[in-house]
Amino acid sequence: MERGRTDRPSRNGPRHIGPYQLITRLDPAGPGQPLAPERRFVARSADGERTVLVSAPLDGIDPGRFLVEALAARDAFALPWVLPVTEVSTAADASWYATPYLPLLPLPVALAVHGGPLPEHSVRALGVALADSLAGAHAAGVTHAGVSPAAVLLAWDGPRLTCFGAVRAAAPDGERRSGRPGLEPGSLAPEAAAGGRPRPPGDIYGLGAVLAYAATGHTVPDRSELPDSLRSLVPRCLARDAAARPTAYEVRTVLAPASAAPTPTVLDSPASPIPQGWLPGRVIAALARQSAQLLSAEIPAPHTDTSPRT
Repeated sequence: MERGRTDRPSRNGPRHIGPYQLITRLDPAGPGQPLAPERRFVARSADGERTVLVSAPLDGIDPGRFLVEALAARDAFALPWVLPVTEVSTAADASWYATPYLPLLPLPVALAVHGGPLPEHSVRALGVALADSLAGAHAAGVTHAGVSPAAVLLAWDGPRLTCFGAVRAAAPDGERRSGRPGLEPGSLAPEAAAGGRPRPPGDIYGLGAVLAYAATGHTVPDRSELPDSLRSLVPRCLARDAAARPTAYEVRTVLAPASAAPTPTVLDSPASPIPQGWLPGRVIAALARQSAQLLSAEIPAPHTDTSPRT
């Protein structure tokens, strides 16, 4: 997907997932982008009344594990800046889940649209929102286990975190996860890559990779590539030693404006709103184009067999 253009599902690919007819693919199909841990589509209900973002497991991902993580996200991850799971498949062999649709661009697509890394104020706002969500999750004893650039979607009013449990879905604890489908190497904490149980420090590693990617265009930058305000924070987040990484609350404290009082536990609403104009103009324009294209998309009516019955 480039410049906000929508990519229709392949003729040879699925046209439906569950009860939803697919309209467009959310993620670029070509190489050279950070891996998305799920297949994601914008889709519409048969009656045309509801538009959703529907996600399904990649080839090579156990559908049962994917379904377990989708159910966990639906039941336990109602946090700010997290796209809520509202519907989950009832069949383990046809796993999918749905979330509400609003105009959204994956972070890698937003960088392509903008023509390079995001401005520093956008990166800081992104980090504050994601740290808010992770602080709330960690305070509630929940590990996201899927933070990566492709898991972050950008909307006009702030980011949305998705792909809950992608690390757990890729492989069970005790099995190496390096090279598993959908896991972007630069975002995967070393302890999780080796098969360790995902824990909050692994989310911080992923958050560091997101900040690095948004600021430089890749997840493992040289320190000199980072803006001055991130040159200490991002390397700490990406420390190989999990104990050396900051907490989500500490990340938020570093990134938030001095006038915004951070809150250690964020469960109901963001502690500080995303400022107007947080995204570059080209990204906002791409979101508007996406919305217009989807509103005008014509979905073929389901084929009905009208031949006489014998």
